[in-house]
Amino acid sequence: MRGPCVAVVISLSSLLLYPADDARADEGGESFWVPGQFAANQAATPPSPGWSIPITVYYYSGRAPDSASSASGAAVAPGTRAQTWQLTASPTYAPKSKVLGGQFAAMMSVGIGSNATQLDQTASSGPDSQTVWGLTDVAPAATLGWQRGADSWMVYVTGNVPVGSYDSHRVSNVGIGHAAVDAGGVYTFDSATSGRSVSAALGITHNFTNPDTNYRSGIDSHLGWSAMFPLSHAWRAGLSGYVYYQLTGDSSSGGSCGPCKSRVAAVGPQLDYTFTVGGQQWSAALRGNYEFWAQNRLEGYALFATLNVQIGGMSGR
Repeated sequence: MRGPCVAVVISLSSLLLYPADDARADEGGESFWVPGQFAANQAATPPSPGWSIPITVYYYSGRAPDSASSASGAAVAPGTRAQTWQLTASPTYAPKSKVLGGQFAAMMSVGIGSNATQLDQTASSGPDSQTVWGLTDVAPAATLGWQRGADSWMVYVTGNVPVGSYDSHRVSNVGIGHAAVDAGGVYTFDSATSGRSVSAALGITHNFTNPDTNYRSGIDSHLGWSAMFPLSHAWRAGLSGYVYYQLTGDSSSGGSCGPCKSRVAAVGPQLDYTFTVGGQQWSAALRGNYEFWAQNRLEGYALFATLNVQIGGMSGR
């Protein structure tokens, strides 16, 4: 896993926008899985044995255009705007011993961040803007990966521990207020001769009930992909993107949301750099994703800047 599994970074308070007994897609357009976090180069390549710390700076800016809301009701009011940033670290340990012939790794993602939200005042009687700073939720994760020649496979499971900054009565939040479990698989083809690589990651999120709102988001699916080509021995460039799609509607004390679901897709450029520090192989990456096809959530752009720090163990395979 080359990037951390972090909690959601777009968190709007649906209670301030709509009555508590209304069921809306992904509880105001928010989700545990950050779309695009696995849309990275060599996403399925198992980590080297030892300790490493992937560090990610994430920035998102989006708004809810008229087309982002379904006819059955807006999950986020048209005109809503949000800007979010997070700094997360994911200490990771991979033992030398194999598990089922593959490389096991365990990690824990923690971070800090902020969320600034501006509402269309015509759609809400509450405050029209708010900025919140605080700790993110905690996201433990485990991966198991195999590598054979140019092919790598990985399965993963991660979850959300809702201990971050959250208040159901606020317009802005950093945490999401409920637990979640996400699992999936990742594949990478990385040619040593041509330097070209492609990756794809598919996962499913199961959300638990938010105890503060008695609201439960539906089951979510997400696909992340990456295609890279070499610029030199150390540099690669290419494209990455993602598709996020809610499979089932939300539910609350007021009933089921039915067909009301959220979705979004994105594509954008990617640049990777690999270098050596103290005999250990480090890597840095910059990705930008521009969103489209949004419904019942914000639409904008996301930036990922990552640094994978290898601090112990073997630097190569």
